[in-house]
Amino acid sequence: MSKIKAGKGHPYARIMGVGGYRPTRVVPNEVILETIDSSDEWIRSRSGIATRHWASDEETVAAMSIEASGKAIADAGITPGQIGAVIVSTVSHFKQTPAIATEIADKIGAGKPAAFDISAGCAGFGYGLTLAKGMVVDGSAEYVLVIGVERLSDLTDLHDRATAFLFGDGAGAVVVGPAKEPMIGPTVWGSEGDKAETIKQTESWDVYRNGGAPAKYPAITQEGQAVFRWAVFEMAKVAQQALDAAGITADDLDVFIPHQANERIIDSMVKTLKLPEHVTVARDVRTTGNTSAASIPLAMERLLATGEAKSGDTALVIGFGAGLVYAATVVTLP
Repeated sequence: MSKIKAGKGHPYARIMGVGGYRPTRVVPNEVILETIDSSDEWIRSRSGIATRHWASDEETVAAMSIEASGKAIADAGITPGQIGAVIVSTVSHFKQTPAIATEIADKIGAGKPAAFDISAGCAGFGYGLTLAKGMVVDGSAEYVLVIGVERLSDLTDLHDRATAFLFGDGAGAVVVGPAKEPMIGPTVWGSEGDKAETIKQTESWDVYRNGGAPAKYPAITQEGQAVFRWAVFEMAKVAQQALDAAGITADDLDVFIPHQANERIIDSMVKTLKLPEHVTVARDVRTTGNTSAASIPLAMERLLATGEAKSGDTALVIGFGAGLVYAATVVTLP
């Protein structure tokens, strides 16, 4: 018989508060067209994107995260000192170590929480949310701050016609804490590493070792059609599995918050899932672009701020991207 005692956790967890930060600079498609041969109509018809936000030198990964975190903590009605863990999902913090989560935890006044970064691309928020839920239920942390943050403008090749218009910057954060009933459903997640080459960084950072700089700075590239087909056909199946795991149907949903990668993908998933007309669908991609790990919490924050969604609504969230990785779950909105 084991001598190890169980943790003093909670039966369930919930999202208690949400916050977001978008850089002040708004970049319309006209700016993108200065470096690629395309048109505003083509970009909108292929992606739904009209504008995106690009960060200034002062709007660092840490600075944007701190702003979003402050809003989420206030929204949750707790103090920074009550945060027991900080999880940051990002692919655009360029220092291998230390984790940016440690700096953020210190700057927000969280004391001495567990703090670490994860790299799961556009599914990163779902991965972080799942880890946070486990911590609260296990008892290793009472309140967990989950941040999705990106400065993808640093990794965008403005001469790449396939990707130059896609990416934006921003940070979204949520606080996860105890609940008396299920408010974060089971996560359906996974990876398909055999498709890793479809979304990737063009060069590894080690090309800079010994002065061997490449002709172009490393950027994110993708095989657009392959990614589109995978997202449309495979991720709708994952979304349905998340509904099944939560014990609900599409009719029970109030809100659908998919990763804001491309509006055509969103429309196709809505059709495949046969979502009823009463379901509010996040379309933050139109003015924010693809912000990878930040896209779901940013979209969630905007829906609540505009009144398109309300506290207590049942929402299906799903992230998918580089890896290829994915994560979907059903949540009750804070």
